Amino acid sequence: MPAYYNSIMKGVATVMVSYSSWNGVKMHANHDLVTGYLKNSLDFRGFVISDWQGIDRITSPPGANYTYSVQAGINAGIDMVMVPYDYSEYINALTSLVNKNVIPMSRIDDAVRRILRVKFIMGLFENPLADLSLVDQLGKKEHRELAREAVRKSLVLLKNGKSTNNSFLPLPKKAAKILVAGSHADNLGYQCGGWTIEWQGASGNITVGTTILGAIKTTVDRSTEVVYSENPDEKIVKDNGFSYAIVVVGEPPYTETAGDNLNLTLPDPGPSTIQTVCGAIKCVVVIISGRPVVIEPYVHLMDALVAAWLPGSEGQGVTDVLFGDYGFTGKLSRTWFKSVDQLPMNVGDMHYDPLFPFGFGLTTGPTTARFSSSSPASAAAAAAAAADVRKEAYWVVSLFLSLSVAWVSTYLFQLGCVYALVDSCGTMRLLKWKQIKLFVFVTCA
Repeated sequence: MPAYYNSIMKGVATVMVSYSSWNGVKMHANHDLVTGYLKNSLDFRGFVISDWQGIDRITSPPGANYTYSVQAGINAGIDMVMVPYDYSEYINALTSLVNKNVIPMSRIDDAVRRILRVKFIMGLFENPLADLSLVDQLGKKEHRELAREAVRKSLVLLKNGKSTNNSFLPLPKKAAKILVAGSHADNLGYQCGGWTIEWQGASGNITVGTTILGAIKTTVDRSTEVVYSENPDEKIVKDNGFSYAIVVVGEPPYTETAGDNLNLTLPDPGPSTIQTVCGAIKCVVVIISGRPVVIEPYVHLMDALVAAWLPGSEGQGVTDVLFGDYGFTGKLSRTWFKSVDQLPMNVGDMHYDPLFPFGFGLTTGPTTARFSSSSPASAAAAAAAAADVRKEAYWVVSLFLSLSVAWVSTYLFQLGCVYALVDSCGTMRLLKWKQIKLFVFVTCA
């Protein structure tokens, strides 16, 4: 996985071991991967930390043989152990194992050396307390603008119009009256998901940011009336002469096992809101979720569908693309199923029949071309060029490689993505990914 490999090559300081197993061996006890591969092959110089009570879970059931778990985890290469409750039990077990030379002192020395190295590099021994003069840097405008950019580039447009020649997005900013509906339209906590302020996250405006409803109100024309109703009834929808509706629904916040779900359906009243609104007027549905969810029964009602994932605090990133200030560029990083009965589903499966395939994502361009210049002459040239350019957009190109010979049947391996500026439709562009050159023919949807 390139992202993890590149992070280690660039000197990431800590790595946390997961609860998972590999070939039947718990990762917290996997010496071959933690020490052999991570520390030796990749020359990782930071320290490895366990997950919350991860040592306990080496045995089944967890905690069945705590002394053995400590021995297996430390000897596997874990340098710092997250012990949330009975730390004295851990200290006693570790001390006993070292005194008996079951865990060699050289392993303890290695762990301490790695931990101290990171702390020295961070300057904790010179300045152990936080620099309060940097408080004003938190949530500064530049950071929020970067987060906003990340939002608009990650959204995936899954449907745009009920026919190929009749696009629904981008939405017009100027309209007589529009409806905004859904449980997630005005809920910052839902936008941010789990691990926000609290472990499981929470509902409501729990942090600083802009909800999608707030972003809509600041984006549309001043003459446009915005009506918000979280779960409107059919009469409200039909009798108010709305030009169109934006429905924002999805999952509540969750973290780890609290998010385990065997049906992956949208919680109520999400489905009924979609059916009531989209069954009566033109609508775009924005899904807020950390994963694909069941939406196949409702797609035919929608004029447009957007997977917004967990956009976080900057709701303007969503409206940036809904209203055409920027184009949609995101692609699905995993297959979107029709029903949970199809799971697990992967590219290359014999009966691969997804709702939306891996790598899918419709594209749009911004409604206006953007040019800047520093002189009257160049400004005139830019203005002339603007008459010829169709739509400027960023395109994500996934690069794949297949193996012609392998011990097992293979399909495609994704090597990475190329993010390229495309200045016109119907052009051939030469792109480079590391040492690989490839030509891409650009078509505009």
